[in-house]
Amino acid sequence: MRGFTWIDLIILIVYLIAVLFAGLHFSKREMKGKEYFKGDGTIPWWVTSVSIFATLLSPISFLSLAGNAYAGSWLLWFAQLGMLLAIPLTIRFFLPIYSRLKIDTAYHYLELRFGSKGLRVLGAVMFIVYQIGRMSIIMYLPCMVLSKLTAINVNILIVVMGVIAIIYSYTGGLKSVLWTDFIQGAVLLAGVTFALIFLFANLEGGPAAVFRALSEQQKFLAADEPLFDPNLLHSSVFLLIVGAGFNTMGSYVSSQDIVQRFTTTTDTKKLNKMMLANGALSIFIATVFYLIGTGLYVFYQVQGHALPPAAQQDQIFASWIAFELPVGITGLLLAAIYAAAQSTLSTGLNAVSSSWTLDIQARLSKKELSFESQTRIGRWVSLIVGIFAIVVSVILANGEITSAYEWFNGFMGLVLGILFGTFILGAFTRTANTFGAAAGFIAASGVMIYIKYFVPAAVVSIWSYSLISVAVSVAVGLPASLLWRTGRRRREKPAPGTTIYREKR
Repeated sequence: MRGFTWIDLIILIVYLIAVLFAGLHFSKREMKGKEYFKGDGTIPWWVTSVSIFATLLSPISFLSLAGNAYAGSWLLWFAQLGMLLAIPLTIRFFLPIYSRLKIDTAYHYLELRFGSKGLRVLGAVMFIVYQIGRMSIIMYLPCMVLSKLTAINVNILIVVMGVIAIIYSYTGGLKSVLWTDFIQGAVLLAGVTFALIFLFANLEGGPAAVFRALSEQQKFLAADEPLFDPNLLHSSVFLLIVGAGFNTMGSYVSSQDIVQRFTTTTDTKKLNKMMLANGALSIFIATVFYLIGTGLYVFYQVQGHALPPAAQQDQIFASWIAFELPVGITGLLLAAIYAAAQSTLSTGLNAVSSSWTLDIQARLSKKELSFESQTRIGRWVSLIVGIFAIVVSVILANGEITSAYEWFNGFMGLVLGILFGTFILGAFTRTANTFGAAAGFIAASGVMIYIKYFVPAAVVSIWSYSLISVAVSVAVGLPASLLWRTGRRRREKPAPGTTIYREKR
């Protein structure tokens, strides 16, 4: 076994420096205020589409999806098919609303729909909490893998990754972030496709051996993994598709790091192209990851090749890269994992800074913030949140998480699901008002916290979190809105263009 060589280390360092300079290149023109947070209108739709793809998947998919297929079946692959539900619904109902309202952030919509600064601030706070958790695990996962392969202390790797990501976000604004994401996404796509071809070429029997494992050894679906369970709270293929669809739609609709991409243009045709291209890329790359995971199972477990060191579930793909790929290619692919995490981090930091500045600071300030003040505040937020995320990531790195992908989706379903329910209530009903939205939000939060921490996962699957959150938000929010309206004896109409319904003339 060869492992990670000094040549690979040099390539990794050179690659990281090159990506850093690329990010700084796209930020060379000074941007201020909303231009810093929304771009300057020159970013092509295809760049933004790849950026969404890289933001949603990045190192979490690079490592965890292949690990899931290696250790088990393709059950979680069906979660990617949730995009077939999420993308058409988002295109049909939410993108037209966001386009005509010309929103600054995702939570700007809540203020326009409900006429409430409080809901806008609340939405922003929820997103920031979610994003810090997401950024932390995105630092933790690749750094744990690289630490085992390179013998570099994991805490050092996390700090280096965080510092470079802070530089991206602090100096570059959204334009720099999007172009850097595009570069990382392209490298990920090319690298993973090459890895699959190389793996197939080195298997006895080639691709046929993988498909035999899928059909004969229940590596596609195990016997105890049902297609449908009448109890919709239990895991099944159906729940994975629908639950993951709601999770993904929640990201598209209520997560500022994704909605921020939609604010780069008001052209609905470009927005639709963004979404469709992102969906195609995501399903394609997920399929490649699962083929790689099953291929690694055949390579190590069926054909008997010696397992590399650190070959745990979430590390198996990276370990294979380090010990089986040619020298130099190993460094490039491991650098892509590390740098993709940095790119996603810079996206998160920019989204958090924009949400804090425009949704919280600007709403609570007694005077209007100048563009210079907005930019200065955003940069300070990037710095502070980046440092905090580094600390959380170090804590995660010293804990125990079996599958980062499942852990993250449970966390996303908990936080974004609660927020998504408020957006559904606002867009799909004319009746909902501020009181009802707040009541639904509080009820959904209480229910989901109870389920998350007091109900076993065997009773309520993490993939049902978003469904439960939306159901509770609507079931409580609508009656509460009606009671409030009846008590005040006044019918409140939503602001024009804030629901899916056409306004009567």
